[in-house]
Amino acid sequence: MSGSERGPRERMVFSAAQLIRRDGVAATGMREVAAHAGAPRGSLQHYFPGGKEQLVNEAVAWAGRYAGKRVARFLAALDEPTPSGLFAEMVRQWTDEYEAKGFAGGCPVAAATVDRAESTESTREAAAAAFATWTAPVARALAELGVPAPRTEPLATLMISALEGALLIARAERDVRALTTVAAELGPLLDAAVTRDGAV
Repeated sequence: MSGSERGPRERMVFSAAQLIRRDGVAATGMREVAAHAGAPRGSLQHYFPGGKEQLVNEAVAWAGRYAGKRVARFLAALDEPTPSGLFAEMVRQWTDEYEAKGFAGGCPVAAATVDRAESTESTREAAAAAFATWTAPVARALAELGVPAPRTEPLATLMISALEGALLIARAERDVRALTTVAAELGPLLDAAVTRDGAV
């Protein structure tokens, strides 16, 4: 597929992710995705012959890749990289968004999980894979920061779980309190996991 053919398809996946993170899967229709992406409605069937289920699953996969790729950027932004600093950056992207734009958006992977995990097996699998795609680079980063290998994946899971829970509370309260709280409370635990011989 040429770059020009990939353009509209990628825009539709991105648009689906944006609409899902704001409205959930049930309220995100194919027409809305096409309009958001500036694509002809007929192109949806061309690019996504599996219909809405395929589009949702690809949007969820995109979100997992996006979150995973941001980990390196978060580390690069730190003058003195630490596990607590990494987590603070993960949280800060959301506090910045909520303070600038309001609390309309959340994580598209979480939204798809809530809406479809029990009713659509392929979407549940896509969400599980997306979380794994996000967890792996966080665990690698922790290893690079000196956390011993046996603890990197559990702590990465803890970080993502705390962030996802705080996002739900922040949206419910219309306040970043839960986000700043998890960053402050989890930070010392994460830094305490670093050992001198943990670096790889």
